[in-house]
Amino acid sequence: MHTEALAAFRDNYIWLIRPDANDPRTLVVDPGDAAPVIGALERGGLELRGILVTHHHSDHVGGIRELLQWWQTKHPADEPPVWGPAAEAIPARTQAIRQGDVFSPTGWPLRFEVLEVPGHTLGHIAYVATALQGEEPPSLFCGDTLFSAGCGRLFEGTPAQMHHSLNKLSQLPENTTVNCAHEYTLSNLQFARAADPLNEAVVTHQKRCLALRAKGLPTLPSHIGLEKQINPFLRTDQPGVLQALEQHKGQKPGDAVQALAWLREWKNDFKG
Repeated sequence: MHTEALAAFRDNYIWLIRPDANDPRTLVVDPGDAAPVIGALERGGLELRGILVTHHHSDHVGGIRELLQWWQTKHPADEPPVWGPAAEAIPARTQAIRQGDVFSPTGWPLRFEVLEVPGHTLGHIAYVATALQGEEPPSLFCGDTLFSAGCGRLFEGTPAQMHHSLNKLSQLPENTTVNCAHEYTLSNLQFARAADPLNEAVVTHQKRCLALRAKGLPTLPSHIGLEKQINPFLRTDQPGVLQALEQHKGQKPGDAVQALAWLREWKNDFKG
């Protein structure tokens, strides 16, 4: 599996998925803007073979119709499928999918499993891509649910839903790559230093990410094993996080859901 992150807007990533680096067949994840996708497809001589959508926000779906129109102008008989959450209104969706659905695009050596991960939005889904042969690690495309060292804002869902969704993702194999939709890593790590101040892994990874960004490189993908070490939203049972929350709020959280809720509120207003 070959993946590529295309920068869009201020800090979005649109992910391209190909069977391998020499195969032109391409799936596009969350094309909020058609222009960078069209540019990448034209430069690489790539073929649009489908669109995967995680949730309904405009910075994830805004380019779908333009992208399809561009492709179908060149290939009138070709109608690439659009997979998207059944519980949300997705432009041009052809395949409404739910928790537990599994699919493989025709002729592809990959299978995609659908996970429902509400919290950021109520119908948010994620995709776990797995090679049908070989030992390649799985790849998670999780939109705005799990970020490196962070999680999405709760625009529609509840802290309990987000906690359940993050716990679901944390159960994936530790070598699963995390391909999220925003370059928020440095700001998230700055918050993680406040929310998990005894965690040396956060400091080490922050230095690594600062060096990457100084070179203009993405900090992504991450992987589940790393996120369990550095992401305070996956560490709501850890003494360092609980102690920081108690100092911040003046009392201990009653349980892991309240701890996540307090972390999210703190992060919303965090100035670093």
